[in-house]
Amino acid sequence: MKPLFIVLRTIALILLAVLVATLAPPERTLGSSARLIYFHGGWVWAALLSFAYSGAAGLYGFFRHKSNFLTWSVALQRSALLFWLLFLPMSLWVMQVSWNGLFLAEPRFRIPLNFAIIGLVFQIATTLIANPRISGMVNFFFVAALFVALRGADYILHPQMPMLNSQAGSLPVIFLALVILLTAACWSLADWLTNLPQTAWRNLSLPPQPKA
Repeated sequence: MKPLFIVLRTIALILLAVLVATLAPPERTLGSSARLIYFHGGWVWAALLSFAYSGAAGLYGFFRHKSNFLTWSVALQRSALLFWLLFLPMSLWVMQVSWNGLFLAEPRFRIPLNFAIIGLVFQIATTLIANPRISGMVNFFFVAALFVALRGADYILHPQMPMLNSQAGSLPVIFLALVILLTAACWSLADWLTNLPQTAWRNLSLPPQPKA
């Protein structure tokens, strides 16, 4: 598949998600600004789901010596990390809209920020090491630590799963559609990474196994 088509497909999926968010019902207090929050929630879950598969694929590829799983582990990790990095400034915007100010001590912002920095360091390190099996295992431990940290994080101002707990009948459906579209966009971006020229992607494949 041509890289240009993959890029256009990724952009189209994100734009379609934006359109779905604009069709969401306004919230009583926040009004139409709540649509940004809906989109923001879908974006976060798209990154989390992609991280989860990256970790699982990395673990499986490490023990089974599966180069395709390791390749997708790295591609999805980098794609999800890019979504994660973009989620941080989006969170600041959501804070301003929701709380009329920035609360940087909120655990649901502080922990993602810390893991964004750790993720960047890990990706630089594994690129320099250039060992796909190590990359897969690092991805697994990173993802496991991220989910453990988020599971134990306190809620201060951030509500607990507001979209799924909403009484508005259409909102959970809209949120699910946003998660599906944005996860597809994240995977499409990972697909583009796997289609980069071999010279740029050479560190992501296992060396040929010697024949018996």
